[in-house]
Amino acid sequence: MTCEGPGHRLVNVLITTLDLQKEPLEFRQEIAEGAIDYAPDTRQVGVLPVTGRADLIVEHRGPQEQVEDIRLRAEYRGQFEVLCARCVEPVAVPLTGEFDLLFRPENADAEAGERAITEDETEIGYYGKSGLELEDVVREQVLLSLPGRTLCTPDCKGLCAHCGQNLNVMQCGCAGSAGLKDPRWSALQGLALKQ
Repeated sequence: MTCEGPGHRLVNVLITTLDLQKEPLEFRQEIAEGAIDYAPDTRQVGVLPVTGRADLIVEHRGPQEQVEDIRLRAEYRGQFEVLCARCVEPVAVPLTGEFDLLFRPENADAEAGERAITEDETEIGYYGKSGLELEDVVREQVLLSLPGRTLCTPDCKGLCAHCGQNLNVMQCGCAGSAGLKDPRWSALQGLALKQ
């Protein structure tokens, strides 16, 4: 089965084990800007091409038990905007990534009580009864690939704590005033005088 074609846009592509019974699923999708809600401070700019392959891996757990895992391999390349951690201005972040993941039916490892998991099992995801949604996997992988903290410049001055002025653009009138202090620090003010 193939999900590709010029201008083909990703709209909740659902990968099921039934689709993979006869042959692997090759896909080439373009995720339109705004199709995935990543995070409040992250926005996709333009189209995000995703190409890859899904395979069915049947795991034999005994003479009568089989588990149908889905192996999903893909790569993507796109442009994102992430808000600066100090001044909240958008910062362009080009992103390229690839992943090779294994997904198992959500009830395959369900056992009563607690059990220890192996290091290999920490790399396994789970899919629901309806199947595996490609959009969810791409969203998660993009968020994992983005830097943990983004700054517009290493020396970003941020926002004024009092008036909210972006200090990279213009110095505000309240930043240098001696009379304006953050009230959250007032409890600690007396400690410096006691020493």
